[in-house]
Amino acid sequence: MAGESCGICGGDGRIANSFSGTTATCPGCHGTGRRSDDTGFRDVTKTKPSHFRQPNKAAVVEKQQGPASLEGVQLAREVSAAAHLSSATKAKLTLEIMEHEGTHGKCTQTFIKKVRKQLRPPGS
Repeated sequence: MAGESCGICGGDGRIANSFSGTTATCPGCHGTGRRSDDTGFRDVTKTKPSHFRQPNKAAVVEKQQGPASLEGVQLAREVSAAAHLSSATKAKLTLEIMEHEGTHGKCTQTFIKKVRKQLRPPGS
């Protein structure tokens, strides 16, 4: 099949445009005049080593285990020392302290008062 002449240009390697009178390279044989073995599919796989590099991934942020600020740690100790609260309520309040620190940077006085109000025993 490689020895046969091109079916588009007839082995000339060029095709002519009868309307404008111009000639161009044959798209079938690319100017060789012989039929190519091209099946129509080209391998476009990226083979450079740079194509195999992993994209820059953001570093995994470790979960905060407890409050970080001095006020938050003190408030968390008060929460854990409250005997009348259930363990689920203590966990919820500690999580609330950590989230407040995450948004505000530290525990504000208003937030501390709010949490201490929740720490009071019922009926007081």
